[in-house]
Amino acid sequence: QSWTVVPDFTHHAHSASLSAVAVNNRYVVTGSRDETIQIYDMKKKVEHGALLQHNGTITCLEFYGTAHLLSGAEDGLICIWNTKRWECLKSIKAHKGHVTSLSIHPSGKLALSVGTDKTLRTWNLVEGRSAFIKNLKQNAHIIKWSPDGERYVTVITNKVDIYKLDTASVTGTITTEKRISSLRFITDSILAITGDDEIIRFYSCDSQKCLCEFKAHDNRIKDIYSFEREGQHVIVTASSDGYIKVWNLDLNKIKDELSLLCEVNTKARLTCLAVWLDEASETKENSSKAATSSQANEDEKSSIVKKNKVCWTDKSEKTAKRKRKITPERQKLEVQLQKKKKKRNSSA
Repeated sequence: QSWTVVPDFTHHAHSASLSAVAVNNRYVVTGSRDETIQIYDMKKKVEHGALLQHNGTITCLEFYGTAHLLSGAEDGLICIWNTKRWECLKSIKAHKGHVTSLSIHPSGKLALSVGTDKTLRTWNLVEGRSAFIKNLKQNAHIIKWSPDGERYVTVITNKVDIYKLDTASVTGTITTEKRISSLRFITDSILAITGDDEIIRFYSCDSQKCLCEFKAHDNRIKDIYSFEREGQHVIVTASSDGYIKVWNLDLNKIKDELSLLCEVNTKARLTCLAVWLDEASETKENSSKAATSSQANEDEKSSIVKKNKVCWTDKSEKTAKRKRKITPERQKLEVQLQKKKKKRNSSA
């Protein structure tokens, strides 16, 4: 089986390199060193606007469902956005240094963040406040929840610490030779890890042993993404060599090499990657399966979203209107960017 790659939508998004990207069922958002977040409506294939809340490189972006987006940046802030009106519901001074990574619990009630102040912080998203602070020995640059929310991992240089939610203690550690650039939970217990080399490695969270590894690119792998489609696990990798490659992973034959579905040479120095799945192209069978499996917790998620919306909006309704800075027109964004540049130049 092989796939065909067809260019669909291209846009010169930022005045500096991209540093983060996230997707939900409709939007793609990109963060950059130019301190802005750009929004793209993928159903209409148009630029939707920009968010200018942060003063610093955007380091992390993550959607929760269709209603909320969390963003983190080098200004130490985590911003919570309503994706219906693109309002900043709450701006939290999360870390004394940079926010390096954040991850939202599958329930939507909690989020974790790490920063250059050597702390791991737990956030109560229902009330929009800090719930717990853990001091780390070094700065972590990646944090991620497992799909079931029972464990989470932090990455410090070339070391992955695996934590259990109920005890908040380290249950195992994975160490690689090179610095880790990206990781992804393939299942609740299998991690795909890439770093400053050309190799993808799959590890068991339970035994911390490497299940398999293979060379995927000719240069370092910058980011990795995975999703399930028609019952198969699909791995997508982006490398500094300019290639995006799409692989088929058979979990029953994980020790065998992944089969390449397609590849494309972007002729660009890739920095980050996300996959937007067009729901309209999903098969009826796959949609029915997803609907059945998610029916059990759909009501709970809906109530969480509603609860979050009411709580956050009530607390910051006045400031949200004042802080909301969305510029649907490119011209307005350029004016704002010029002002920021002048401000930085004058302060320097």
